[in-house]
Amino acid sequence: MIAERLDAVRSGLPSTVRLVAVSKFHPAESVIEAYRAGQRHFGENRVQEMVGKAEALQDICPELQWHQIGTLQRNKVKYIAPFVSLIESVDSIKLVEEIERQAERVGRVIDILLQVHVAAEETKSGFASNELLEAARLLATPGAYPHIRTCGLMGMGTLTSDEERIRSDFRQIRHLFSSLKQGCFATSPHFCQLSMGMSGDYRIAIEEGSTSVRIGTAIFGERNHI
Repeated sequence: MIAERLDAVRSGLPSTVRLVAVSKFHPAESVIEAYRAGQRHFGENRVQEMVGKAEALQDICPELQWHQIGTLQRNKVKYIAPFVSLIESVDSIKLVEEIERQAERVGRVIDILLQVHVAAEETKSGFASNELLEAARLLATPGAYPHIRTCGLMGMGTLTSDEERIRSDFRQIRHLFSSLKQGCFATSPHFCQLSMGMSGDYRIAIEEGSTSVRIGTAIFGERNHI
């Protein structure tokens, strides 16, 4: 079933949009099935779950790339620093500094996305628009964070049935992305990723310029919370 759902999702994605399969609360066997169907990028919210799956699958799925997409506590960075491919949920300078420390410790350059908050819910994390510019300026300063590569932005739309509100949120995130790409990161070839859209709204996100979508339920089915 997972392979069939994966094909159905892929068939509706432009070739320019990366699919991140959100495997949180699903067992390692489900990840293996998706991997064997050709999926390589997987997203997890919880560090403990990602670490467990990474250890279990490192030999079975050698090309698997892990994305941290949930809120990341600074004291958990050390556990994923050795292997994580992309941290999409960077929401503070203090977290940036910890990622830099841990990346240096393990001798890696870690790719990150800055999470921006535009949705109506206060529970969602991320930089406010004014804070985002300050963070971007720091990260774009040559030599400031040699073990971090800033690759773009991540954001979420408001959880609502109002498609125009969702579209407006995504449009605002894209505008911030474009401003930074033409400003602080104008000389960076790496600042090119805009991660927007989940199972319920990814089609709108793509229409508004997303280059990466995070889809779980439409691929793996309903989650078994663990």
